[in-house]
Amino acid sequence: MLTKLEALILGIIQGLTEFLPISSTGHLYLGRHLFGLQEAGLLLDTMLHLGTLIAVLVFYKNEFSYIIKKPFSKLTFLLIAGTIPAVVIGLLFKDYFEEISKTGVTIGWEFLITGVFLWVADSAKNGYKKMDDISYTDAIIIGSFQAVAIFPAISRSGMTIVAALWRKLDRQTAAYFSFLLSTPAIAGAVVLQSFDLFKGNGEEITLSALLVGIAASGVFGYIAVKWMINFLKKHSLKPFAIYVWLLGIAVLFFQFTGRF
Repeated sequence: MLTKLEALILGIIQGLTEFLPISSTGHLYLGRHLFGLQEAGLLLDTMLHLGTLIAVLVFYKNEFSYIIKKPFSKLTFLLIAGTIPAVVIGLLFKDYFEEISKTGVTIGWEFLITGVFLWVADSAKNGYKKMDDISYTDAIIIGSFQAVAIFPAISRSGMTIVAALWRKLDRQTAAYFSFLLSTPAIAGAVVLQSFDLFKGNGEEITLSALLVGIAASGVFGYIAVKWMINFLKKHSLKPFAIYVWLLGIAVLFFQFTGRF
């Protein structure tokens, strides 16, 4: 059974790693493995993602208020254009990605790949585009990188920030648009997983433990969004690349030696 302490730790992990470019799904898999909670995956992931969804909705409350008032604005269509690639890939390969997410067999390599993209993108020249300069082509390309992050340990925020930097968005805007674009993706994941919950869940999780996890995910998700946008303005992505490289090497070592 999932304890409140375990739910708290996993909620903190989800909240921070959803918006730091180090892969929340990969970290949650490692966290569940550590606690022996593999069977709790679907319900737990859904509820923890609900927490980060609440966090990003609160952070971007002005933007979504604007979208509600002006549903046919450019911002609305940018989010739609950026979300389409992930929807297409997610629906076409849903069963395959669910299977590799359960086994975790590829996550070590995916952490390494995430690190390569972060390192290379960080070396790119500083961009100049602000939010008003983002084109629909930019949104589709950034959204295509988001679709690649359907692999469990490829960081969604990392890949979208990488794509945004390559499309010449300035560093702060790259993070800002990346997290804004995450909202429909996270919302879609919550909705799809919620339908799947009716199939049943193999692990007993109490309501109180779930609420602790959701609260922790939401609070730390909000902190991570705000911190990362400010951090990227003046700092490098390379420390995150080094971190995921070390983590990927550790995962591969334990997998190859049969300890994981």
